[in-house]
Amino acid sequence: MGHQRLNPPRIFNAADYGFSQLVIGNGGRTVHCSGQTAWDRDANIVGDDLETQIRQAFVNVGHALAAAGAGPADVVRQTIYVVDHQPENLAIIGPAMVAFYGPGNLPAATLIGVAALAVPDFLVEIEVTAEL
Repeated sequence: MGHQRLNPPRIFNAADYGFSQLVIGNGGRTVHCSGQTAWDRDANIVGDDLETQIRQAFVNVGHALAAAGAGPADVVRQTIYVVDHQPENLAIIGPAMVAFYGPGNLPAATLIGVAALAVPDFLVEIEVTAEL
């Protein structure tokens, strides 16, 4: 049985912004993925803009999930950290989320603006929790 994703009618429709208000797990095995950034496998930063870096971070999330036998549809929770976040970043972040998860598999999500990440050139970091 898949996860149940809800956007209650008394709360704004989060799917329009690339996430679900609630995800109800099915009681399977839980996978906690460390924050993924725009590093390639050789620790080179891919891109110097948010759009390129978030795409690479999602590629890395996909690789990490695959190593656990999971995929985007198994993700129940996501946190994205964005350096110097501004509202106009949502035009990049929301579509990147929908492209990775697909419109029917959007996780519960939190977006946090931060002053900096672990490496000065990182602009975004994505951590996820998946349930198999």
